[in-house]
Amino acid sequence: MSWMIYGASGYTGRLVADLAIDRGERPVLAGRAPAKIAEVATPRGLPYRSFDLADPEAVDEGLAGIDVVAHCAGPFSATSAAMVEGCLRAGAHYLDITGEIDVFESVFANHERARSAGVVLLPGAGFDVVPTDCLAAMVAAELPTATHLDLAFQTSGGISGGTLKSALEGAALGGRARIDGEVREVPMAWRRREVLFPSGSRRVTSLPWGDVSTAYRSTGIANITTFAHLPGLDRAGRRSSRLSRALLSSSAVQRLGKAAISAVVSGPGKSARSRSWVEVYAEATDDAGRSVSAALIGPDTYDLTADSVLRAVNALQSEQPAPGAHTPSTAFGPDFVRRLHGIRIIEPARS
Repeated sequence: MSWMIYGASGYTGRLVADLAIDRGERPVLAGRAPAKIAEVATPRGLPYRSFDLADPEAVDEGLAGIDVVAHCAGPFSATSAAMVEGCLRAGAHYLDITGEIDVFESVFANHERARSAGVVLLPGAGFDVVPTDCLAAMVAAELPTATHLDLAFQTSGGISGGTLKSALEGAALGGRARIDGEVREVPMAWRRREVLFPSGSRRVTSLPWGDVSTAYRSTGIANITTFAHLPGLDRAGRRSSRLSRALLSSSAVQRLGKAAISAVVSGPGKSARSRSWVEVYAEATDDAGRSVSAALIGPDTYDLTADSVLRAVNALQSEQPAPGAHTPSTAFGPDFVRRLHGIRIIEPARS
């Protein structure tokens, strides 16, 4: 199998490439800028290609002979659609590491085209959204009558420039939740609650997260809210959230913010990642008041992402899920998260 990491000169792309080498694999590295890709690929002894996603002919040439593309070049709102189109034309499986709700919705809209092309489209093959998606599927299976799903996470680690740029775009869109089966706008921080993570109880605040899109497809549950334990967000009121959204909606603010991120943010180093962790909580409830909850604890989100991408690439080849657009749990089952290094599951419990 020949597979590609597009965006290999970025922070997460490099992590995926290095882990692939450690596991004896030789992916093709790719990206838009020839010099940057050569700088990554040459010392690692890996083949590389450069092509701009804005040029369909160049994309077709760049994907020639490739079976799977691990798309790591964000913000995915600007890059995903062109790569999906290229993969559909090339007959190559596509996966990415997005957490952007609108990107998920856009990819899922290509389900029938992917089926016809014999291609798997798998957005969210990293921390966004493998742990949350698989945990959601586990609790939903334990409570088939569930009508509501709450998902929450907290992490101790740092953040890369690409993730910050995606977060900057997402903040301008405000809050979102799944309500009666539809993705709807809601105020940022519209809900708060206590969650029992493996390390203890924490107050969490709602925010837009990829599972607003993906968990509905994985579970069929019509009402989904996503939360995080973020002290700054916990203190923010709805009024301040509206003001922040109005400011961040400015194209000038977006442009200046992304430029500043590029200049000063490089992502956490290996030592910092080794000390980092993530915890995830899922709770499904039904109209009779029954509930099922589960949780997990895992390693740093970027290390988890690199591990998950590699395992997903291998699983696409060995397990051959049905063509079409998938979530991690619909492609490989809810237990896919158990394959990842350092994951500990707190099994579903009823109350």
